[in-house]
Amino acid sequence: MTCFSELLCPLTSTIHSLCPQQTDSAQGPSGTNSMDHSGMSSLLKPSPKESIVGGQPPHRMAPSAVVFGPPAAPPAVWPPLDFALGALACCAACVFTNPLEVVKTRLQLQGELRARGSYQIHYRGVLQALWVVGRTDGLRGLQKGLSVGLIYQGVMNGVRLGSYSWCETLGITSFHGGSLLSGAGAGALGAFIASPAYLVKTHLQAQTVSAIAVGHQHNHLGMSDAFVSIYRRDGLTGLWRGVNGAVPRVTVGSAAQLATFTSAKDWVSHSQWFSSNRWLTALIAAMVSGVAVAITMTPFDVISTRLYNQPVDELRRGRLYQGFSDCMLKVCQAEGPLGLYKGMGPVFLRLAPHTMLSMLFWDLMRQQAVKDF
Repeated sequence: MTCFSELLCPLTSTIHSLCPQQTDSAQGPSGTNSMDHSGMSSLLKPSPKESIVGGQPPHRMAPSAVVFGPPAAPPAVWPPLDFALGALACCAACVFTNPLEVVKTRLQLQGELRARGSYQIHYRGVLQALWVVGRTDGLRGLQKGLSVGLIYQGVMNGVRLGSYSWCETLGITSFHGGSLLSGAGAGALGAFIASPAYLVKTHLQAQTVSAIAVGHQHNHLGMSDAFVSIYRRDGLTGLWRGVNGAVPRVTVGSAAQLATFTSAKDWVSHSQWFSSNRWLTALIAAMVSGVAVAITMTPFDVISTRLYNQPVDELRRGRLYQGFSDCMLKVCQAEGPLGLYKGMGPVFLRLAPHTMLSMLFWDLMRQQAVKDF
């Protein structure tokens, strides 16, 4: 792998969606291009001459119905390497967005199963919550759960992005609705495999001093202690407690992200509002996508956080919720329907930069991998 500066070379090429002419060698027999995982390849795609690797044009597939324009096909990357690149890209983005994840967890646990006005409010919004956490727990408190968060991002998104790329290679995304179904399936698989890491991450991010504590406090000494104590108390299956909330959460979020990011990017590109600034185009597309994902995913996110963080009895059953449906019903009854949208602010603020950074890093590393390997 070459140095990072070389990863930025693709940024100097012309936006593919704004250049209708291509060389004959850069098109497939039908003259159409396919969509990639996030639309970032078409946003940052090199010129047609540069897109030919080793004298061979890239493989082309029919575009998915969820895309407004004809984006470019993703670079062909060895599947195991693609898994690793997807994991690395999302880990890099996680470092920047983890403080918002801490705040989101606290907001979603605040006032659990209690009517508004019947509990003390420690966190009143994103900025105030960041200030409270930083003042009370220190700067390290804003990065609570980062180590296990990197494990979660690496495993979950490595599986998710790698599986989606594999679906592209098989041509599944070329069918009507194939991109949406592939994204949902890849997200569900990644969420299931990485569920133990998200369980521990939720426990650690909820932990704080009693003065600003919300939700149940598990009092783990760290990541390793959390895994060991959960395993000793609840067994191997205990590490997957709460997975019934995580799988729907990531399935819905992944499908919404994959469907809306590409379409939003194409819409912004074809509108030519920011034709000279690809980074701004990507950020606007990520923000538009973030609105859709935040609206659809936040209720699942709240339920997932509650299921992961609840205490268990001696029979290893949740003391507060019996499952996904029971949690949703109890939240609506005690906190009202808006209780399902607690923490929506940090969810949205985290999604836009995280989506842009992870998809951007992933696309750049894939393009560089094609050149190097």
